[in-house]
Amino acid sequence: MNDPNAQQIAHWNDASGHTWAELGPLLDRQMESVGLRTMDVLAPRTGERILEVGCGCGHMTVTLGRRVGPEGAVLGLDISRPMLEVARRRAAEAGLAHVRFVEADAQVHALEQGAFDGIFSRFGVMFFADPTAAFANLRRALRPGGRLTFLCWRSPAENPVMTTAKSSVKHLLPPDTPPAPGAPGPFAFADPAHVRRVLEGAGFADVALAPHDAPMGGNTLDDALTLALRVGPLGSALRANPELVPQVRPVVREALAAAVHDGAVWHASATWIVTARNP
Repeated sequence: MNDPNAQQIAHWNDASGHTWAELGPLLDRQMESVGLRTMDVLAPRTGERILEVGCGCGHMTVTLGRRVGPEGAVLGLDISRPMLEVARRRAAEAGLAHVRFVEADAQVHALEQGAFDGIFSRFGVMFFADPTAAFANLRRALRPGGRLTFLCWRSPAENPVMTTAKSSVKHLLPPDTPPAPGAPGPFAFADPAHVRRVLEGAGFADVALAPHDAPMGGNTLDDALTLALRVGPLGSALRANPELVPQVRPVVREALAAAVHDGAVWHASATWIVTARNP
């Protein structure tokens, strides 16, 4: 495979992609409010053409489609075939013929130049091997004055929603090696200076990062436990060490139970809502 993001493509078409496709409703419930807040910042208007990068199972893509209406168009781009199968089914069931999906790598895919009014992403742009090249490619797809809005994680220390489960069983897991700063992964854009360098290097103007702090969750304890064991940092560790699941499960359940409020698990989350403009 010659794609510069070959490792990520393999990852999201293997166990991770199938798991996210299976658990999509739980993940959507957990991330919906922060995704909608980010979409409000983009402010898609009736008749606009919007590109969603890393659209996954299409929950936000369908919402974008409703906001631009049939006079507009939405293209969802993702490298995960299992998730795109869910996305296409979801858009068809919603009767949104102006919403379509393409299985492609946004870093290198030949997008129509100047075709879009806006680009949106909810946690979908932190996985590029060469983020500057990827955003340069995306910028070319925007019309002059077109806007970019995406959501990304701040640091792990600020995000109990991402770290509580794994931290609670750190003593039971093999030691791991932290990724290099800026390496592809959930926290690749935690450093605002790095984000600015990438976007300005890609030719964007008016780059701004607004911190967004909000509780994230909403799933029952059983559903939150399922997510913790199968996705995120702990899910990755357990895919490599499945024999540890029986030991880990009760400890993680106890840690999550401490975060139950009004029948659902909630944790603090800390993100950046990043905006920029194509000059």
